[in-house]
Amino acid sequence: MASTKRNANRNSVTMHDVAKLANVSQSTVSRVLNETNGPITIGEETRQRVLEAAQQLKYQPNLHAGSLRGQKTRMIALMIADITNPFYHPLVRAVQDAANAHQYDTMIANTDHTLEGEQHFINSVIRRPVDGIIMVPYHLSDDDLDELVERTGSIVAAVGQHLTHPQVDIAFGNDRQATYDVVTWLHTEKGHSQLGFIGVTDNFPAGARRHKGFKDALLNVGLEQQAEYELEGDWSPESGYQAMQKLLSLPEPPTAVFACNDLMAIGAMEAIKQSGLRIPEDIAIVGFDDIPTASWISPRLSTVAQYPAEMGIQLAKAIFERIQGNYTGPSRRIEVPCRFIERETT
Repeated sequence: MASTKRNANRNSVTMHDVAKLANVSQSTVSRVLNETNGPITIGEETRQRVLEAAQQLKYQPNLHAGSLRGQKTRMIALMIADITNPFYHPLVRAVQDAANAHQYDTMIANTDHTLEGEQHFINSVIRRPVDGIIMVPYHLSDDDLDELVERTGSIVAAVGQHLTHPQVDIAFGNDRQATYDVVTWLHTEKGHSQLGFIGVTDNFPAGARRHKGFKDALLNVGLEQQAEYELEGDWSPESGYQAMQKLLSLPEPPTAVFACNDLMAIGAMEAIKQSGLRIPEDIAIVGFDDIPTASWISPRLSTVAQYPAEMGIQLAKAIFERIQGNYTGPSRRIEVPCRFIERETT
């Protein structure tokens, strides 16, 4: 019973109580706890006094009531495509770390690479207000983002080179150029002239860019594009395995294969091993992303490294700069450079 009484007392602490203990006005407490400034800037000594009073009283703001009054919800939403894909884990961790540092909570949604999943996420953040949104959209357009910003009033940032919304900060890796460079390298430095490609439907902007980089590289080095060497998966190891089986069944299989992500490359490697062929002596493999497994499997996978943790850091920084009013300008485009890592599969 005593414990219940203590919890009830803790939950009954109000902003008025914090203001009384800190010897400031209630509006000053509101501005400090919601990280906003009015015409008069709050001094650091006053701010610290308010924070110490709130901590001493164990004050917990009513986030729902605050959101109804147009105040901050202290929540950001994070939308990713596949929570089981290790590529996203560093990005999620970076965003959560930044949110925690700002005393924010993080809501995470998984879309399974589908338009329906992305639309469901939009409906969720319309129903449940959040201060900021970080997303990795595969299907949403700039028009969709425009509706999202207008209907939620939230700050939005995204991973996606294809997006150009004037109010949405973007982080990206130049995957088309990275693909072009590594495919060119496979021919000019490694001597491969029969190059295969395991991609995804061009409905995915990242897939379309990497496919374009592959085709441009073949054109640049004077190799003929062969349709039977270009197959589609769905980002999963199983689809990479199945695509590689089809390539191996050709009268003349490719001698090197570029896969649009590491998971499909790993699936392709399993198909090659089961066929009795050797990697890279018979067929070389290159992936994309540099997930942790890429350096653990045998042989270790050559791949184009992206840096999702850095993308998460940059997007979270951009989000909180806007939430706190430290930046109010146009969209910023933040390139996080890709890097090819040669290992044992080439």
